[in-house]
Amino acid sequence: MNTTSEKADTPTYLKAIRLINVDGNRCDFELGRIPARQHINANYFFAQTDVSLHNTPHPAPRKQYVITTKGRLKFTVTSGKTFIIEPGIILIANDTQGEGHTWEIIDGNEWERIYIPLEDSFNDHFIAD
Repeated sequence: MNTTSEKADTPTYLKAIRLINVDGNRCDFELGRIPARQHINANYFFAQTDVSLHNTPHPAPRKQYVITTKGRLKFTVTSGKTFIIEPGIILIANDTQGEGHTWEIIDGNEWERIYIPLEDSFNDHFIAD
C-alpha cells in the first residue's frame, strides 16, 4: 500500500455555511464543507465593500458563493439562530425567498467580499456535516 499516493488522492475541504429556505420560505443555515479544487462554472464575479444592508433583513438576490476577504460578521436567520462568517469560511447564499437573513459586523467596521453568482441549476458541491 502506497501511503503517499493515498494522501494525494484524499480530498481536502473548505469550511462552508449554506443559507437555505425552509418551511414557507423561512431562512435557516447548514454547516458543512465544499471540496477544495472544485471547478465552479461561473461567468463572472465581483468584489463588494458596501455595508448598507447591515442589520437589514433580506434574502440573497441570487444563488451565490460569498468569499469574505476581510471582516468578521454574525449572521442571524429567521429562527434567531446565528453563525459567524470570517475569512476562510465560504458562505453559500441560497435563501432567495422570504424575509432572508441579517448580518452585522462584529470586529471593526469593514466587510470585504467577493461574490460568485451561480446558475440556479448549478450543484454548489456543499456537503453537510
